[in-house]
Amino acid sequence: MTSPTDARPRRTFAVISHPDAGKSTLTEALALHARTISEAGAVHGKAGRRGTVSDWMEMERARGISITSAALQFEYDGHVVNLVDTPGHADFSEDTYRVLSAVDSAVMLVDAAKGLEPQTLKLFRVCAQRGIPVITVINKWDRPGLDPLQLMDEIQKEIGLRPTPLTWPVGSAGEFRGVLDRRTGDLIQYTRTAGGATRAPEQRVASSRAPELGGEAWATAVEEHELLSMDGADHDQGTFLAGSTTPVLFASALLNFGVAQLLHVLVELAPSPGPTPTVDGGLRAVADDFSAFVFKVQSGMDAAHRDRLAYARVCSGVFERGMVVQHGETGKPFATKYAQAVFGRDRSSVEQAFPGDIVGLVNANALRVGDTIYAGAAVRFPPIASFAPEHFVSARAADTGRYKQFRRGIEQMDQEGVVQVLRSDLRGDQSPVLAAVGPMQFEVVTARMESEFGAAIRLEHLDYSVARRTDEAGVEALKGVRGVEVLSRADGTHLALFPDTWRAHTVTRDHPTVLLEPLPASGG
Repeated sequence: MTSPTDARPRRTFAVISHPDAGKSTLTEALALHARTISEAGAVHGKAGRRGTVSDWMEMERARGISITSAALQFEYDGHVVNLVDTPGHADFSEDTYRVLSAVDSAVMLVDAAKGLEPQTLKLFRVCAQRGIPVITVINKWDRPGLDPLQLMDEIQKEIGLRPTPLTWPVGSAGEFRGVLDRRTGDLIQYTRTAGGATRAPEQRVASSRAPELGGEAWATAVEEHELLSMDGADHDQGTFLAGSTTPVLFASALLNFGVAQLLHVLVELAPSPGPTPTVDGGLRAVADDFSAFVFKVQSGMDAAHRDRLAYARVCSGVFERGMVVQHGETGKPFATKYAQAVFGRDRSSVEQAFPGDIVGLVNANALRVGDTIYAGAAVRFPPIASFAPEHFVSARAADTGRYKQFRRGIEQMDQEGVVQVLRSDLRGDQSPVLAAVGPMQFEVVTARMESEFGAAIRLEHLDYSVARRTDEAGVEALKGVRGVEVLSRADGTHLALFPDTWRAHTVTRDHPTVLLEPLPASGG
C-alpha cells in the first residue's frame, strides 16, 4: 500500500449556482484571497479590468457565462484547496453533474435579490442525491435584495435543508456594513477597494464595541441572531456532513466582502477526501494504491496548445508524473509523461498529486469520461451517468471537401461529452444526430467545429424531445414503428427517440415486452 507523503489536509469543492449568480467572480475572489492571483477580474467588468481567468472560450467571454469548468489548486492556512469551477447555464448541467462526482463538498451561491432560482434548486437536489455537503453563500448583499430571514425560510421550504447561518448581515441588502460572526459575537467590517479588484481590508470588532459602530443595524442583527439560536439554527458539524443542514454566509464576491470567512469555513468545516465506492460495492481507501477517475475531457483550450486533457480526480495513493498506470476499461498500461494543473489558459506541470487533487493528463487519448486509472491493485469506479437529451439535430459538413475534419471534430465532441453523438446505418457517418440537454450545446459544437477543425457544419432540427434506453431486441421490434427512431451511442447504448412523452407512452403500452427505460433527468 502507498501512503500519501504530503500530510497537508485536502479540501476539494465545486462552486455551483444558477447563471449570473457570481460563480466565476467568486472563484477569482477566492484565488485573490489565497494570493494565487494579484488582481481579480470580471467577465463583463469595467474597461481595463481583466476577464476572469477561468473563462477561456470566446463564447464565455462574449456572454459573461461559464460553459466549461476549470480547476484551481492553492494553499491556504496549512491546507491544499482544490477549487473546481462549473458551468452555471442549465444547458450545461451534464458537465456540472460530472464535476460534482469529483468533489467532496460544494459552495452554492444564491443571488440575494432572486433567491432560489430553478437551476439552484436542481443543483441542490443533485448534491442531496450524491450526499455532498453544501455551504451556502448569499451573494451580492451589496445590492438591494430579499430579507435575510425570508431567504432562510425559502431554503428550508424549497430544499428541505436546514440553514444554519455562520454570519449574519449588519444592514439590509444594498447597505452591506459588515456581518455578525454568530460563533464569536464579533462584528466584521469591510472596506471597499477600487472596483473590488484587490483584497478588501476587514476589521474585527469585539461585541462590546460593536453597538457604537453598528448602531441600529447592529441591534437588529443581534436580535435576529438570537431568534435563530432559539429556533435551533446553529451549526452542527454532524448534520452538515450528513447533508441535512447547510452553513450560510453572507457576502459580495464582486467587492470581496465575506470571502475570507468562506475560505476559513472551507478549511475548518468542509470534509477531507474519504474512501471512494467501487463498482463491485467495495471501497478504495485513500491510503491504498494509486487510483483516479476521469470526470472531464477537454481539448482546444488554447490555440498554442493543440492537445487534449483528461481531468482526473485522485482517489487513493500518490500520483507521480511519468508513472505507468493501468486503464481500468481496457487493462492496457500507459505512461503519464505529461501531467498539468490547468486554470483557464494558465498551465503548470504536476510532479505529484494526492487524494482529492485534480490532475490534467495531456494527450491521454484513450481516456473517456468516467474511466478509471490505477496502479497496483486493480479497481473500477462506477461510470458517470449521461442525462436524458431533450434536443436533437442532424449534422452535416457544410463543405463536403472537409469531411475528414468534420468526422474528426464530431468524434472529439463525442469523447468530450460536449454533446451525445448518435448514429444509425440508415443515417451513416455523414449525418450523425447530435443530442443535447440544452440547445446552447449545439452553439458550442458549431463554434468549435469551425475554429478548431476548420469544418463548418449545418444543423437540421429533428422533431424529437424524448429518449428511452432500449436493447438489441428493442432495436428490431421498433423498426418501422411510426414516430420512433432508434440510434446508438459510441458506448453501445441504444436510444429510442420519440416526438413527445405521449408517443413514448403509447409505444410503451403497445409493445409491453420491449425495454424502454427512462434516462436520468437533468433536473436531478
